[in-house]
Amino acid sequence: MTDTEAALSLLNAAAVRQRAHEMLALAIDGDLSDWRVDLTQLEPVADRVTAVIRSQYPSLQVPFHARWRHFVVGGRDLWAELAGRNDWVDAAHRGRAAFDLAITSVLLDAGAGPAWRYSDAATGTITSRSEGLAVASLRLFESGAFSTCPDPLRADNLSALTTKTLAKGFQVSDANPLLGLDGRADLLRRLGDQCAARPDLFGAKDSPRPGGLFDALAARATDGRLPAPVILEVLLEALGPIWRNRLTLGGVDLGDTWRHPAMRRDDPTDNLVPIHKLSQWLAYSLIEPLLDAGIEVFDIDGLTGLAEYRNGGLFMDGGVLVLKDPSQQPLSQDVSRPLIVGWRSLTVALLDRIAPMVRARLGVAEADFPLARVLEGGTWATGRILARELRDDGGPPLQIVSDGTVF
Repeated sequence: MTDTEAALSLLNAAAVRQRAHEMLALAIDGDLSDWRVDLTQLEPVADRVTAVIRSQYPSLQVPFHARWRHFVVGGRDLWAELAGRNDWVDAAHRGRAAFDLAITSVLLDAGAGPAWRYSDAATGTITSRSEGLAVASLRLFESGAFSTCPDPLRADNLSALTTKTLAKGFQVSDANPLLGLDGRADLLRRLGDQCAARPDLFGAKDSPRPGGLFDALAARATDGRLPAPVILEVLLEALGPIWRNRLTLGGVDLGDTWRHPAMRRDDPTDNLVPIHKLSQWLAYSLIEPLLDAGIEVFDIDGLTGLAEYRNGGLFMDGGVLVLKDPSQQPLSQDVSRPLIVGWRSLTVALLDRIAPMVRARLGVAEADFPLARVLEGGTWATGRILARELRDDGGPPLQIVSDGTVF
């Protein structure tokens, strides 16, 4: 296996899942230095998740876990309102705009910190964390801050985005600080540069933009059908170069892939653990624009659960994941530390474990209630509830040093 072949073998959801379950097996055997797993606590956590789903969705009509949920504020669907005011040339035109919004919004959706808030004059709401970042990014997109032309609903001017523009759009001030502001702005600028460098993926017919990926994915559909894992694979190829200070192998950017000493291989992927959280969150968020354009997306569970602090916090706060050294919990942890890499990988595997338990309690079939619904209903919501019950600021159980591009 060449280095390039080894790198490409890590850029898919199957590799994330395989190594996550291997990490869980190591933890169960007691072979991880940082974590032990108490699977007896998985049943009560599944009970809690099931109760939250029934409370929030009595009819069990749970939507997919996607960025679009965060655009519904104060009973108003802000994207539906915005899209409804526009005369679209065709379904592809709307799909490209939806991709532009989803991609920029998701890439801006890293931990905001406990102090940041966004006040939206149009709805009279004040939101924080992921929901606040969603509304702020939508309003910035709506304003035309990402566009070079009279049509504001496009993102073809990202390379010129300044930190000042982003700060203004996100209402950042000394009294309203946002974690990783510089990192977020730099990430979008690099996305703009990557769009220009890869017109084959981001669109050659007009100015390249993230929305060009709509056409790239539509072209990969067979008889109007597209496997969800292909969305992730295209995203990992398209977005790989935008991440700063990440691992590479054979000249290939590995994105959200990290080293862990327990993950052993007799090939160039030794010690490497792929997670691809933000890219998978984005893959979930691109499903609906494709469906709206008439493309059937299937094999949703070919994607994995998301290794972020709500899901990871669910298993820590629920007693399933236990630090072997409790003194580590209040310390600041860099995302590259094996402790954090292990936590995130274990989270992916445990989401696979808990999903069928939740379905059994709800009496639903996997085909009708894929992992994307379990997450939304679900594990993410329950993780947030537990965090608020246990910590005044509702923050994660571990203190993560973030540059705004991982969590």
